[in-house]
Amino acid sequence: MRPKSSAATIVGLVVASLAAGCGGGGNSSQPPARLHVSSSAFINNSRLAPKYTCDGAGEEPAVQAGTVPASTSELVLIVSDPDAPGGTFTHLTRFGLKPRGPGSGSVNNGGTEGRNSAGSTGWTPPCPPKGSGTHHYVWTVYALRDPSNLKAGASPAEVTAAVKNPLAGGSITALYSR
Repeated sequence: MRPKSSAATIVGLVVASLAAGCGGGGNSSQPPARLHVSSSAFINNSRLAPKYTCDGAGEEPAVQAGTVPASTSELVLIVSDPDAPGGTFTHLTRFGLKPRGPGSGSVNNGGTEGRNSAGSTGWTPPCPPKGSGTHHYVWTVYALRDPSNLKAGASPAEVTAAVKNPLAGGSITALYSR
């Protein structure tokens, strides 16, 4: 059984607020801009290939962020499974990613990794319990105006708290079941 994420509710609220257009960019009267997130490994809302899961090699899928606002100082990536038994399971947190201008590119390289819900740093591949139905794995990228000042090994809750007022945000979802 996987440990329950202490950030389950917060992650869900942040993702929901981005989808609803709530929140900030430093100015509470304006919603954050929409950030295009894509992957060469899967199409949004499609099945994730087993090679990216515990049923294969457990590789981390490549994910890219589109053009970010000019005032972006840092990108943050959170990968979560809101369908996990016991609440949202965070598979990866990565922060301190430096935007590289238009079409920022990969969020798989560089930056610093925080802890995931398994208590380790780095990528924990999807491994839903057999017979638990289809799980949604959500890669969410946030563009921040100010540096997060997060330290290596930050908890999922600390990373989530650091993205409460993003300039921009977007996500891509992969599906997997066993």
